[in-house]
Formats: sequence, structure tokens, C-alpha cells
Amino acid sequence: MLHLEHLAKVYGDRVVLRDVNASFAAGSISLLAGNNGAGKSTLLRIVAGLARATSGIVHFEGPPPVTAYLGHATFLYPGLSALENLAFWNGVHELRLSRQELLALLDHVGLAAHAHERAGIFSRGMAQRLNLARVLMLRAGLLLLDEPGTGLDAASLALLRQEIRNARQRGAAVIIVSHDLQGDAPLADRVLRLHKGRLAEEDGGAVASPPAGTEAVC
Repeated sequence: MLHLEHLAKVYGDRVVLRDVNASFAAGSISLLAGNNGAGKSTLLRIVAGLARATSGIVHFEGPPPVTAYLGHATFLYPGLSALENLAFWNGVHELRLSRQELLALLDHVGLAAHAHERAGIFSRGMAQRLNLARVLMLRAGLLLLDEPGTGLDAASLALLRQEIRNARQRGAAVIIVSHDLQGDAPLADRVLRLHKGRLAEEDGGAVASPPAGTEAVC
């Protein structure tokens, strides 16, 4: 589904990513690991279209899929209630989900009792659950998760991991940035590691380069 070809990112005189090549299949989960500052979040933001690579391209086979991104910023509006936040993104994405469907989604992530409370007073874990609801409503074909377990309690973390499995089962490509390798690795079909700006399989093998002839989209 997704191919990265010779991606590089430079900030001033600091090289964050260099010659990154990788392919990600539909119906797969890839875990992206690496030390702090290795460029994991930068790579995910480039794939999401939220940052521009210094060089290299991102390819999709066929039409680009609906992409959902969950990062360190929650993309929530603190002055709006939990329900109003979902209603806002429902409109932005033209999903046409009903009020009852949005309430059911809040119930699914354990926020039914807080539907009418302002997101600005939520704890980090509650905000992350609301952010997860925002992502789940998209039923995305490409799911980009940057440390999605941050602030979640055990029950919420179990829900998150089940939803990741569900996304793979329906054919989505999932890429997860994680520092909890012990907890998240069992989810993944493979573990990729960023080291000194380069990407490699956890076992040390090189990640396959993308095939030629796919259409560049960014």
C-alpha cells in the first residue's frame, strides 16, 4: 500500500533521517522503535503529510487511503465538550455520523459519562481516549500512531491494542511508534528500528526498497 523512497530530513546541520526506504502492506502492523531523537515522530509526520521531507518521496499504490494520525498533540479543542469535539471532526471529514453514533463511540472509549464536559479539563488519559475516538471514527486505511498508549490506564490500553488488531483485520496498514516494546511487539508483524537516521529490521536486515513505478503523492 505505502512505499517510502530515499526519504531524508535535515534540520539546519542536523540530519534526522537519511535514505529511508520501506514498504508497508495493507493488513499489517509495523512497530517503529528507536532511541529518543532517532526521528520516529518525524518520519510518521512526513507520512501523515504534516511535515515535508528534505528529499525523497512517499508512494501509494492506487488512490491514497483515508489516513488517521494520532500524535503527541491531541487535535482537540479545549473549549468544546467531548461530544462537540467529535461532532466537529465528523463535519470536517463529512462522515455524517448521527449524534447517537457519536455518543456510542464515546461510550466505547469509556467517556459516555463525560460527553458534555469540556475537553480542556480532561486528564491526559481522558484526552487520549477522546483522541482515540476521533481516530476510530475515520475507519482509516492507514493508521499512524505515535506513542498512542501515553496516559492510558490498563483497561484503555487493552482497548487500544484490540482496536489496532481490528484495524489490521479490516485491511488497514498500521504504523506504531512505541517505547513499550515488550507490550506492543506482540501486536506487530515486524519491528523496524531507526538508528542514526537509517531504518532497518529489528533483526538487522535491511528494509526492502519500494518497487519502481508507483505514483508519488508527496
